[in-house]
Amino acid sequence: MRIPILFMLLVSTTFMSAQTTRIIPLRFIPTYDRNHTLTEGIHLQDSSFYSNDKDSIEIRTLKFYISGIQLYMDSAIVRKETNSYHLIDASNEQTLSVPLTIPIVTDFNRLLFNVGIDSTTNVMGVQGGDLDPMRGMYWTWQSGYINFKMEGNSPLCKTRDHGFEFHIGGYHYPYNTFQCVSLPAYKAKEGINIYILLKELLSTLDLARTNQIMTPGKEALWISKVIKKCFTTFLDIR
Repeated sequence: MRIPILFMLLVSTTFMSAQTTRIIPLRFIPTYDRNHTLTEGIHLQDSSFYSNDKDSIEIRTLKFYISGIQLYMDSAIVRKETNSYHLIDASNEQTLSVPLTIPIVTDFNRLLFNVGIDSTTNVMGVQGGDLDPMRGMYWTWQSGYINFKMEGNSPLCKTRDHGFEFHIGGYHYPYNTFQCVSLPAYKAKEGINIYILLKELLSTLDLARTNQIMTPGKEALWISKVIKKCFTTFLDIR
């Protein structure tokens, strides 16, 4: 009789745990601007966007790291991820949703996360999972991880095939491109939509003059601060 009793206790504990927690997905939706189809986001290589009358932009690659996700109720932290790094890849739909398991009674009204990999993790060298160098987001032990990568084409670029490449990273002072984003968020059943407005970035850049940044430095730091402002929840929580 001992085995059935233990089994029933296990089932009961599992059921109670399921009843006290819930999963809220954070859905990262890369889009072009506020007028674009927000529910679908962009489709790489399938769409052209216009930053002005003379510029037609195609985006071929869009990847970035999200880390250190936190939920707040006013100034009080109610949920915090530790040692957790998520590679968001616009070409892989499965990466666009990050599930958060939280107590079912938890209330929150603000979301914090980092764009990029912190300096402590960078100095630890090559790692696995989403931090695996095979994912194409790692330079060298000295330069560390690429926090944000965007590649595409624009007729304004006087380069081969009119291509542009922005690989934004660097963790050494004074050019640390690791950025913290704070956004309003509310208790949701189906998840929190986080939009990335790429026009905010592309309209800031002069692609005719600046179309390639591949190393840490002053320009990478400047762009990382622009990238930070591209994230928004629109208060569009369902």
